[in-house]
Amino acid sequence: MTTQTVTRSRAKRFLGRPPRALLLAGVVTAVVSLIPLAYLIIRVAEAGLSRVIEVLLRARTLETIATSVGLVVVVVLACLVIGIPTAWLVARSNIPLRRMWLVLVALPLAIPSYVAAYAWISQFPAMSGFWAAALLLTLVSTPYVVLPVTASFRSADPALEEVARSLGRGPLRAFATTTLPQSWPAAAGGALLVALYVLSDFGAVALLRVDAFTRVIYASYRASFDRVSAAVLALVLVALAALLVMAERRIRGRTRRWRVATGTQRNPEPVALRGIARVGALAWLSVLTILALGVPLVSLVLRMLEGSRTPLVFSELIAAALTSAGVALAGAVLAVLLALPVGILAARYRTRSVRTIETASYSGHALPAVVVGLSLVFLTLAVLPGIYQTVFVLAFAYAVLFLPKAIGATRSATAAVPPVLEQTARTLGRGPLRAWSETTLRLTLPGIAAGGLLVLLTAMKELPATLMLRPTGLDTLATELWSRTEVAAYGAGAPYAIALVAIAAIPAWLLSRTMTRADADTVEP
Repeated sequence: MTTQTVTRSRAKRFLGRPPRALLLAGVVTAVVSLIPLAYLIIRVAEAGLSRVIEVLLRARTLETIATSVGLVVVVVLACLVIGIPTAWLVARSNIPLRRMWLVLVALPLAIPSYVAAYAWISQFPAMSGFWAAALLLTLVSTPYVVLPVTASFRSADPALEEVARSLGRGPLRAFATTTLPQSWPAAAGGALLVALYVLSDFGAVALLRVDAFTRVIYASYRASFDRVSAAVLALVLVALAALLVMAERRIRGRTRRWRVATGTQRNPEPVALRGIARVGALAWLSVLTILALGVPLVSLVLRMLEGSRTPLVFSELIAAALTSAGVALAGAVLAVLLALPVGILAARYRTRSVRTIETASYSGHALPAVVVGLSLVFLTLAVLPGIYQTVFVLAFAYAVLFLPKAIGATRSATAAVPPVLEQTARTLGRGPLRAWSETTLRLTLPGIAAGGLLVLLTAMKELPATLMLRPTGLDTLATELWSRTEVAAYGAGAPYAIALVAIAAIPAWLLSRTMTRADADTVEP
């Protein structure tokens, strides 16, 4: 397929002006997405400029910024250094059982950072500090780089390397000057995910006693006499996350990919590894799998077998699992309903108002959970105290946090359906809503449902927002594990950790199968 053909086919996806009702629904979603950030800004403005400057210039604030930025830089660089060679091995080499290795290196996504920290600390109680947090966050975040870069390597045009080889360049230099640059958009997207994950992480840094933003904000929130400091630090955290998103977009926007030939895409031939190179590759993958997956799982099993002074009450475990699923399901349904108009607008219409709505709706992408939790605590106490610490507020927080996941799934599914189907239904006398429901909705429903499922399973693992907003007496798997870990009851927390990992393994496995089939240009942060 030529570039001209691709451009024309994409152009047919976009229509004229969006309907007013759809545009209004999109505006509602954008406003809902901005509520936590807007209220946080109002809260800080009420404190006064002098108070804000005083908080920003504190020695502890500057140390927190340095610690958080340093942790992001170290983990991102480590994930790139580890992830790119790992992606090449599973995508371009002839190592045995490549699909198995890809699943194994992707499964750490199923282990929340606080579960990984819990597992390592229970085996090595002396672990703490910056470098321990960097190690654990690298192990759980590397799949964010491996998966999109693997997809990029598999979809790269092999003709470019062949041309470079014909000009006398060796295999390594040919790869470095042709295929590797094509993977930078995917690597940048993965690095952004890693950076945002590290910046918003609470569980690992709290358990390892690292004064990153999330831990300091949560501590300030718990200390009711210093809520202004928490709000100011939360805004700084949002600003850092927004800078990361803008930087990644600029890097991705300057990078373009072309195919040398037209017609059917040809897959690159695997590179033959023999002798010590083959042994080294298998050793590399084995060590990475053992550290990222083996140690946490073995630790959890050992703690489970050792038991604890507090016997496991299965009814409490089942209740926590059902509560996690129930609240997360409410958040997922709300997220899908809010995402529908934005996803349809983004897929069908290319106007300035639609771009503004989509950008505003993606604000949750740059809002760490501790920030959303803090802003909703402030908002409900000041404006709607009757709904403070209710299931509705917790589900609303989940919807705002993970709305971008649902929007991305809806947009992709809708963009794949030709709008001519709806237009044909309209010519047969159907109204706009009925035409959409009888054509596009039926074809996009699997993609929309997949986005909702991703929100559901991600929300079940959410910790800081749940700790801040959950009703008194309502416990989830994450909060049950956290309460036991805080008092070093590692044996009692093991069943809850294992249940969390078992549930989260489902989307991680599906992600390893779906992302590697997609072209790297379609990977969204």
